[in-house]
Amino acid sequence: MSAELDRTITAQRGLQTEMRWLWLALPALCLVAILSVVLIGRPLDQLTASAPPVEEISVEAVTLTPGLISLAVRADGSAPITIAQVQVDGAYRMFTALPSKTVGRLEAARIEIPYPWIEGEAHHLLIVTASGATFEHSIEVAVTDLTTSAATAVQMILVGLFLGFAPVAAGLLAFPAFSRASPRTMNFLLALTIGLLGYLFVDTLSEGLESAAGALGRLRAESLVWVSAAASVLVLMAIGRRKGRPPEGRALAVFIAFGIGVHNFGEGLAVGAALATGAGALATFLVVGFIIHNVSEGVAISIPLADRQPSFLTFLGLAALAGLPATPGVLLGAAAVSPYLTALCFGVGAGAILQVIIEIGAMLRRRAPTGGPITMANLLGVTLGLAVMYGTAVFV
Repeated sequence: MSAELDRTITAQRGLQTEMRWLWLALPALCLVAILSVVLIGRPLDQLTASAPPVEEISVEAVTLTPGLISLAVRADGSAPITIAQVQVDGAYRMFTALPSKTVGRLEAARIEIPYPWIEGEAHHLLIVTASGATFEHSIEVAVTDLTTSAATAVQMILVGLFLGFAPVAAGLLAFPAFSRASPRTMNFLLALTIGLLGYLFVDTLSEGLESAAGALGRLRAESLVWVSAAASVLVLMAIGRRKGRPPEGRALAVFIAFGIGVHNFGEGLAVGAALATGAGALATFLVVGFIIHNVSEGVAISIPLADRQPSFLTFLGLAALAGLPATPGVLLGAAAVSPYLTALCFGVGAGAILQVIIEIGAMLRRRAPTGGPITMANLLGVTLGLAVMYGTAVFV
């Protein structure tokens, strides 16, 4: 009797489980049915049949080689867009479009225009679609594609090393000054680090949003910056606390170096883009300002190690993690990488920096005396960190 009762209870539970799955599947089935009606039946087409098609073309990158202008474009619209004509400096020019002159929604194409462009001068382009819509783009300063020369590539690698690795390593040399610091001094240094990284977080977000403005509107690059930043915070927090306790010492220094490394990759993109457009003066000022920033960031990396005895290889690894990403950043920036990907990189960097700020704040709270972490010394440290980073930014 007991066995039969058990079988009955088991059968009832199985039926309840099946019904639960059925109820969960019903909303999904309804969603599929609704979308099928809208996308396959296309009832809205009759309402918009008399309206002109919505079209948008974004020029994501420009590459100049002798006698040729190459545009990387991305399209969006209510229907595939056909590129009918291209003007350069007011005159229509022959062109080829790869893989096709007809570009679908969110698809990319490369427009190649044979044209005797002049080094150092500005050129104005106009893309005309089959519907008559026009899209303008200006090349402010024409410069030959830097990535075609091996010697130039080596020079850009050296720029990346001077931009990232060298100043971060120089900042790490301050470690002996912090070694065995008193608890009060250590708290001040942690607060100083929060200030340095706080400004870096705001600056990274603003640069990401600025890059996102150049991407195709449909891609929602501005939203991508915020979403990637939030996702980075959550993922890195989960990794950092996977053992049930927050990271300290070398682990925290690694997280700081990682966040700064992603940011330096973005800085490399900015320098490479300036070099690619021939803005040598701008590139020089950017490099000088970023070098000063990175020395301060190297100091920030070394502070969590103050009560440790790290090896030389540890410092070398931290300098490489924080500084070397600037080198591929310069190379990709010179190759005119998509603003969408640039925005994504800055978003990830902002999230990584925010995670470090949270962890250092938690450490400061744990080390705080009975009165709490909000002390005059700590407030002064945060303010000084913000002032140092802002001062170098103004210098740029």
